[in-house]
Amino acid sequence: MGKKANARRYAQAVFEIALEKKALDRWQTDLDNIVAAVSEGDFLAALESPRITLEAKSGFLKKRLGAVNPLATNLMLLLISRSSIGIIGEIAKEYKNLLNAYRGIEEAEITTAIPIDADEQKKLADRLGALENAKVVVTTQVSPDILGGVVVRVGGKLLDGSTRNKLATLKRELETGERVK
Repeated sequence: MGKKANARRYAQAVFEIALEKKALDRWQTDLDNIVAAVSEGDFLAALESPRITLEAKSGFLKKRLGAVNPLATNLMLLLISRSSIGIIGEIAKEYKNLLNAYRGIEEAEITTAIPIDADEQKKLADRLGALENAKVVVTTQVSPDILGGVVVRVGGKLLDGSTRNKLATLKRELETGERVK
């Protein structure tokens, strides 16, 4: 829990800087680029190594990240100096959550048994937007395990309209003789 709370604090600070500098999208891009770079094991190992000086790590970052905002580079150096570089992915995630909340956007994850086309995705996003009273951006995935129907995760809620769930509910009702709500 401590790392997540720290990540949230860093993300909040970054968000406030980005808002002040009117660079919300730039920070999102920079954080995504940093996470991609750090996800490579050798680069992360070099940044975490106590044998490599902070100056050398700074050089690695500038060379590797290139056009990243100097304040983003400073964030990385701060995390490195505090041995917290491992939370950069969580910081990026929390920043995205703050950015979405600021813009009134909810993310929804839709799981279906078969792929759905862009038109169906838009219809689902519009319906979910009406339910959540927000603009909804959807990501989809296919899982034949649900057998049919749709499973949606949005705004901390799970809406399970899958055939698998309906069959499980029917089974419980038959076993207990009571209607499951």
